[in-house]
Amino acid sequence: QVQLVESGGGLVQAGGSLRLSCAASGRSFSSYHMGWFRQAPGKAREFVSAISWNSLDTYLADSVKGRFTISRDDAKNTVSLQMSSLKREDTAVYYCAASPRLLPATAHSMSVPDNFQLWGQGTQVTVSS
Repeated sequence: QVQLVESGGGLVQAGGSLRLSCAASGRSFSSYHMGWFRQAPGKAREFVSAISWNSLDTYLADSVKGRFTISRDDAKNTVSLQMSSLKREDTAVYYCAASPRLLPATAHSMSVPDNFQLWGQGTQVTVSS
């Protein structure tokens, strides 16, 4: 079983950058697709980005394309989300999540929160104007 812990959130001005990291415990990290989701107050949890278990495929929500980049380092059991050109609407709690590799990775499957069985506790990102 993999346990996930996010870090790197904080307060940043619009136009700035942040790098979120998710550290995974457990020996089977490389067997999981990894994703980032976010939830703003009063809103549903939404997909941000995902990366397949073998790093061959990455996925980004339209709202963050060109600004966010996802990567993983299986040697360090980490997945990162580099966020740049941040906007106020990026303000949310960001969650790291894991989905077993048995799930076929597609743009749709990787964007569905219910397809991810393991979740971190979240890290707050606040973008001020």
